[in-house]
Amino acid sequence: MARLIAERSDVLPVLGEVFREHGYEGASLSVISKATGLGKGSLYHFFPGGKEDMAASVLDEIDAWFECHVFAPLRDSAEPSSGIGAMFEAVAAYFAQGRRVCLVGAFALADTRDRFAGQVRGYFARWTDALSDALLRAGHTAPVAQALAEDTVSGIQGALVLGRAMQDPDVFMRTLVRLHERMAP
Repeated sequence: MARLIAERSDVLPVLGEVFREHGYEGASLSVISKATGLGKGSLYHFFPGGKEDMAASVLDEIDAWFECHVFAPLRDSAEPSSGIGAMFEAVAAYFAQGRRVCLVGAFALADTRDRFAGQVRGYFARWTDALSDALLRAGHTAPVAQALAEDTVSGIQGALVLGRAMQDPDVFMRTLVRLHERMAP
């Protein structure tokens, strides 16, 4: 069935999956065109800056999703444990219980790191800051909250990599459970 692409936002999820599957360098305009069903002219109409514009837009969309479903609940929940629980649920859903790689993390590890450094750094900094703040409000000391936040975000990222390498996405879900258990003050 043909995919209907009426506006720029319609193509972003497809682009995200192309970059996840092929990486930034491997996502040629031919690959992108085939996946989206759009010709190069249409792609440049939506993304005048070409592939770099496409990738930056996908990173912006990911950031907006995490702002809504992860960062804001961590910051704004009256009960910090609710925000922390919401974070783990959202992360499990977003990464398809360990079956979907983190595109921001992949960009952080590839040569694209420098090209998108601000977006990549901002995503991880906002996540660890929001989680650290929630942990502070939950009763942890500042050093413990910061360490737990860093360990948790790096543990989530590492579990995605390990699960993929082991071809066992359950590694990710088991890790989420253990990380969540460590959150109690």
